[in-house]
Amino acid sequence: MKRIAIQGIKGSYHDMAAHYFFENEDIELICCSTFEEVFATVKDDSTVIGMAAIENTIAGSLLHNYELLRNSGLSIIGEHKLRISHSLLCLPEDDWDDLKEVNSHPVALMQCREFLVHHPRLKVVEADDTAGAAEAISREQLHGHAAICSKFAAPLYGMKVLEEGIETNKHNFTRFLVFCQPQRANLLRDIRKANKASLVFTLPHEQGALSQVLSILSFYKLNLTKIQSLPFVGKEWQYMFYVDLAFDDYTRYSQSIDAITPLTKELKILGEYQDGRQTI
Repeated sequence: MKRIAIQGIKGSYHDMAAHYFFENEDIELICCSTFEEVFATVKDDSTVIGMAAIENTIAGSLLHNYELLRNSGLSIIGEHKLRISHSLLCLPEDDWDDLKEVNSHPVALMQCREFLVHHPRLKVVEADDTAGAAEAISREQLHGHAAICSKFAAPLYGMKVLEEGIETNKHNFTRFLVFCQPQRANLLRDIRKANKASLVFTLPHEQGALSQVLSILSFYKLNLTKIQSLPFVGKEWQYMFYVDLAFDDYTRYSQSIDAITPLTKELKILGEYQDGRQTI
């Protein structure tokens, strides 16, 4: 049985992503309150695998998680892209006329803004977790309250689904990374199937430094699927560059890393893994 640390509780989107990624495998969830706790749990226990959201097609990148990943020293071994479909849940005895308040994570509330605009009488209150909002309403029997979360949380907490698919944009996907301690990476992934890599590096404060690196990656026919810059704390006007590369030839990819290393500073490979499937 695999032990998976996630942020959130059962019924959360992290829970769903973990079960999709480890499909047909027995898993035990370790539910953490924060992403800091997820990374710390994996770092402290080599038997634990972590899973954390890294970007959303609407809300963008989770910048803090990039920093947590880099500082943790953990290795990415996989990814999963999950379609996020929000539903409105309430207690079984309640109905539309009873509702006065809606609770959810700020990102979920933002993604359902159009729905909420059409229900102005509902007071919007932020919560730490989507499924956590449903669990709290159920546990405390908060009549008149509704939660925005996945419909899969409803049977877990004895809730009723009032409406499905209330997100504004139906092309709403979150990408989750799977990671572990480096010494376990080759036991949990098949490097021969790797066709994607995540890197982080800094560059000399020189004109054209980034374009040189990008030109080399293009020369080796690598597909740059993501580039994210973050300020280098403590060094004014310098940045960390987080890059995702897709490739179909591991040898050519390795050669490109050798070629760009002299042009970068503090280059680190965060993980080499197989491009994740997308669950609709």
